[in-house]
Amino acid sequence: MITRRDLLRGVAGTVGLLGWPPGHASGEPPPETTRLRIAQQPSICVAPQFIVTELLKAEGFTDIKYVKVTIAGITKALVSGEVDVSMHFVGPLVVELDAGAPITVLGGVHVGCFELFGTDRVRTIRDLKGKTVAITELGLTQHVYLSSMVAHVGLDPRKDVNFVEHPAAEGKRLLAEGKVDAYLGFPPDPQELRALKVGHVVVNSAVDRPWSQYFCCLATEQLSRVVD
Repeated sequence: MITRRDLLRGVAGTVGLLGWPPGHASGEPPPETTRLRIAQQPSICVAPQFIVTELLKAEGFTDIKYVKVTIAGITKALVSGEVDVSMHFVGPLVVELDAGAPITVLGGVHVGCFELFGTDRVRTIRDLKGKTVAITELGLTQHVYLSSMVAHVGLDPRKDVNFVEHPAAEGKRLLAEGKVDAYLGFPPDPQELRALKVGHVVVNSAVDRPWSQYFCCLATEQLSRVVD
């Protein structure tokens, strides 16, 4: 009976007789740099960045470090070279790319971050006209994403919706008390609101078109790294 070890030894000998050099089956050279700095942000959406270390080591990256940055500081960290790669939320990223930020999009990562919860006064996105919506910060992910939804149905997010800034916990409390009409949250916000039976889902970007057809987070890096 031929053992697995004997089989592999025979294959290796055949490769040598054919004159093929030993090496990885893929034949790909090692990376030009073995150093990689990855952004570490306080968001569950970027969890893939926290568990990818072993896969990167298998690709030849031996010096991997995580650099703490705020969600609002991702672009600055990429442009300055403080970090080499990072997941980036598509809304603010598109705005910053349009303004000329030297960032390259490597590919999409996942869809379906956000869910819009509303009171009985909000059944559709158009119902947000004249209503108050709690977000964490103007210009960041929630604000940009919901603004695009509002504009998609023909409303002006700058005039037709009253956005108010509150920490996530405060925004959810205000929704439960009926002091705001809607709240746009990402995990674990939707799960908590469902468990507490607060409001109802108006839009789920994981399943509702057209939002479910677009990437939510993208893998990005500094433009100069690609050019060089």
